[in-house]
Amino acid sequence: MGEVLSQSEIDNLLAALSNGELDVDDMQDKGEKQVKDYDFKRPAKFSKEHLRTLEMLFEHYGRLISTNLPVYLRKNVQVSVASSETVTFSEFSNALSNPVILGIVDFSPLNGNIIIEMSSNLGFAMIDRMLGGQGLPLEKSRDFSEIEMIILQKLMVVCMQLLHDPWKNVIEIEPMLDRIETNAQFAQVIAPNDMIAIVSMNVKVGDVEGLMNICLPFFTLEDVMDKLNTKYWYSTLEKDNKVDYEEHIETLIKRLDVPIKAVLGRSQVSVNDFLNLQVGDIIRLDSKVDMDMNIYVGNIRKFTALPGSSKDKYAVRITSVIREEE
Repeated sequence: MGEVLSQSEIDNLLAALSNGELDVDDMQDKGEKQVKDYDFKRPAKFSKEHLRTLEMLFEHYGRLISTNLPVYLRKNVQVSVASSETVTFSEFSNALSNPVILGIVDFSPLNGNIIIEMSSNLGFAMIDRMLGGQGLPLEKSRDFSEIEMIILQKLMVVCMQLLHDPWKNVIEIEPMLDRIETNAQFAQVIAPNDMIAIVSMNVKVGDVEGLMNICLPFFTLEDVMDKLNTKYWYSTLEKDNKVDYEEHIETLIKRLDVPIKAVLGRSQVSVNDFLNLQVGDIIRLDSKVDMDMNIYVGNIRKFTALPGSSKDKYAVRITSVIREEE
């Protein structure tokens, strides 16, 4: 907004124009371009388009975390992208507190590493949940023990492996966890003045909420910067949507290991009889020799079968399939 003149200044300006002290031509805009200061210490290497594409990429990543982490934590996990910005690595590292969870990830085949930073309250809540607790953070922060670091490493590996799928539209990466640091001074894997993009993600594990920051150096993403735009992103998504995933899903299902058990029968014995069982003792079951036995797939009764043997090994012969309506 231009400067607002007071009434006395307007009167003085009109008087100067009428007296010839000011020339109208000199006051006209000559169309000179405004000069914008450029900070060479903070070069703008990431455009708004780049940041927007990274946000879209990590929105996909957040959905994968929300789906996969509950398998380990047995608690609801909600993840959403909060913001994205560009700063120097020194600004990022100076803002960290100790202890902190810093996962140094080798972003092969791209050069260099990225850093996954997780707030300590989230780390302690996840550890508490993994060890059978309610998933509550500590009232007072402290350093992590060796056992806690092993648990954190397992969780960080899970989060790291989920990076592969969102990035496949840009480049096929093979991320590998190099190490975990709890002190920011030992995570100086990037030059202090190098520009980085930070994608902040809000993570909520049950009632505990914290931030997960993904630190992406420019020199690591330099080779794929041309692909970090929405036009390229949507074009690759359209190609992927045309792929028939039925065969791929069927292949994944075929590789699943499902426990199968055959139940000969059931019986009730006293604890004393059970403790005194010897080789050759007979236990009376609730089934007869010529009756079909139940076959369970997982915990679901799926087949009936007759017992027998095959090549000196115990075996069963399926006699019927139990449908869902049965």
